Amino acid sequence: MTILGIPGSLRAGSHNAQLLRLAAEELPEGVELVVFDGLAEIPAFDQDLEDLAPDAVDALKAAIAGADAILIATPEYNGSIPGALKNALDWVSRPIAGSPIRRKPVAVIGASTSAFGAVWAQRELKKVLGVMGARVLDVELPVAKADRALLDDEALVEGLARVASELVAAADVERIAA
Repeated sequence: MTILGIPGSLRAGSHNAQLLRLAAEELPEGVELVVFDGLAEIPAFDQDLEDLAPDAVDALKAAIAGADAILIATPEYNGSIPGALKNALDWVSRPIAGSPIRRKPVAVIGASTSAFGAVWAQRELKKVLGVMGARVLDVELPVAKADRALLDDEALVEGLARVASELVAAADVERIAA
């Protein structure tokens, strides 16, 4: 089973990319987390170019189509989703009937150096994913003060294990139904 991890931050030392690496450690045997690291290469969405999707967009769509489930780790920028992540999802959503994320199990987690742990961004992202037709899991994992919490936090490890378990279970249900 393959889970596609998408970090919502472009920053080299991203706390959310680190969060995905920690989540990979909590996956059961036989489940692999593959991180998509091409967000920065995706150009601004332009509906005039929708039928001529750039290679970076095709790569993201192919990665989503090839995964059994998606795990997105998002920071929070100005109380919402980072622009690069939202832009990438706009490309993925088109055309809606052929979007590879439709009915795909998706879990959203997030880390922030603030005291709120990207809670607003996670909620906004869940709304966007739901509109896109994804099967959004009702789990949250806000990681506040990420600059310290990602170092060695037993509650964080337990939370990641819980999210991973629910995502794997949802992907199993989808595979059985298919």
